Amino acid sequence: MNSLGWDKCDVILVTGDSYVDSPYIGVAVVGRILESQGFKVGIIAQPDIKSNIDIMRLGEPKLFWGVSGGSVDSMVANYTATKKFRNSDDYTPGGVNNRRPDRAVLAYTNLIRQYFKNTVPIVLGGIEASLRRVTHYDYWSNSLRKPILFDSKADYLIYGMGEIALKELALAISNGSNPKDIRGVCYISTTPKDDYLTLPSHDQCLKDKEKYIDLFDIFYDHNDPISAKGLCQKVDSRYLIQNPPCRYLSEPEMDTVAALPYTRTLHPYYADGGKVKCMETIGYSVTTHHGCWGECNFCAIGVHQGRTIRTRSEDSIIKEVTNFTKEPKFKGIIHDLGGASANMYGYECDKKLNHGTCEHQRCVDHKRLCKSMKPNHERLLSLMKRVRNIKGVKKAFVTSGIRYDIISKDKEHGEKYLRELITHHISGQMKIAPEHTEDRVLELMGKPGKQSLRDFKQLFDKINKTTDKKQFLTYYLIAAHPGCKDSDMVNLKNFTTNELRINPEQAQVFTPTPGTYSAVMYYTELDPKTRKPIFVEKDNHKKEIQKSIVVAKEKYGGNNFSS
Repeated sequence: MNSLGWDKCDVILVTGDSYVDSPYIGVAVVGRILESQGFKVGIIAQPDIKSNIDIMRLGEPKLFWGVSGGSVDSMVANYTATKKFRNSDDYTPGGVNNRRPDRAVLAYTNLIRQYFKNTVPIVLGGIEASLRRVTHYDYWSNSLRKPILFDSKADYLIYGMGEIALKELALAISNGSNPKDIRGVCYISTTPKDDYLTLPSHDQCLKDKEKYIDLFDIFYDHNDPISAKGLCQKVDSRYLIQNPPCRYLSEPEMDTVAALPYTRTLHPYYADGGKVKCMETIGYSVTTHHGCWGECNFCAIGVHQGRTIRTRSEDSIIKEVTNFTKEPKFKGIIHDLGGASANMYGYECDKKLNHGTCEHQRCVDHKRLCKSMKPNHERLLSLMKRVRNIKGVKKAFVTSGIRYDIISKDKEHGEKYLRELITHHISGQMKIAPEHTEDRVLELMGKPGKQSLRDFKQLFDKINKTTDKKQFLTYYLIAAHPGCKDSDMVNLKNFTTNELRINPEQAQVFTPTPGTYSAVMYYTELDPKTRKPIFVEKDNHKKEIQKSIVVAKEKYGGNNFSS
């Protein structure tokens, strides 16, 4: 600030991550976007909440504070699925988990209020705030909590990716106009908004679990910029107002954000604390698109990033990778070329693009792919070839999630895409995420049936033989998802042993996170579709038993495990 001649920052951003200036770190993107609009931006990373030294370091901003828990919900970052404290943090220098407070959004907002009385507006953003913006189930307290604006005492919340809302809010505050009409913004009001959809009140949700399902159904169906309506929820004697979502970035706008002058390094102030582990993967990785229409019930990407794919241009991506090759530290390895689901790049449903997402109908579910969605890997094939042919690139890995079930749906390019992937873009193993093999559990997860896994493995093995590659598949598996019993894990173990011919080494225990249907199931113990009771394992020891069944060190080859 001194060298720039600033008396004040216009905006100060406070975050639960260390300050890594990367397009993969939300606060860094926010800072660069605001900077590009001419605003003076400061970032305070992982401030000490027991002292005023960090939070007062840059003084008070002229326009507003921006508060984020970081790239991961702070409770997910701090605790395992069985509520044990995590000792490591990939976003903290040195890797020791000693800088991110529980419920970081609340902690940082209280910290600001403590030392800056009657300060400028505080604006919440990021995944922790976005997914907690209405009444939500909080696994760590085992309770329904109020919308986070009510607990945090902040003034506004920008939800979703929110790039457009961010710029409009900054301009509104700068010009002295009212930000409350901006799309993508939430705020608290003393009166309801008559033309907005009314959600069940917080009190109704506390008293009736089916009312909470009603709330989540409405909330889930109104996240698309084209089709969504505004929402209003009574909380005690006041109201949460959620304006309709802000529009998505266009392809040229995505290219512009990607081209902002990120240094892709850890800020020198924090470097003395040691390396930040996430830099190993995000340092030379490329985001090709935003959004995912896979709609796994345990995943919040669809609610936060959106269910419509927004794609960067090939030229923008090629320029970014070419710039990597000019850096002395670049060793020729692209760690990831992808997005939430890597093979959704470059195509979308025309109906969705023109009219928004469908209510109560998914692009893909347990049994089928919507006939309006026509997967097409042609543009992605072109991109992959162009990237690996850039001089100085030795290998461009694809480590983002791949929806194996839609590869076979692309009759013209799907097999060719998988062949290119196996030949050029993986090394030794390809990770896929069937999560389970029991159809009843898969349906509750929103995942495809196990026949699609059989079909994919057969195609993968065939290509491996014809390309003379010694590649193999590894599998992400989930234990203790709502609806899953010990007997289902036994069947999963038998399937992996007898059909996949592996002994799984890793499985994760399900974590109910805000903004997901699976968390709704966990809390209510009801199937949200049928409203019928389902089994939910809530004992942490028994959850670990479910996990141990599938990772048991047993020889495969026809062994059957009994419950």
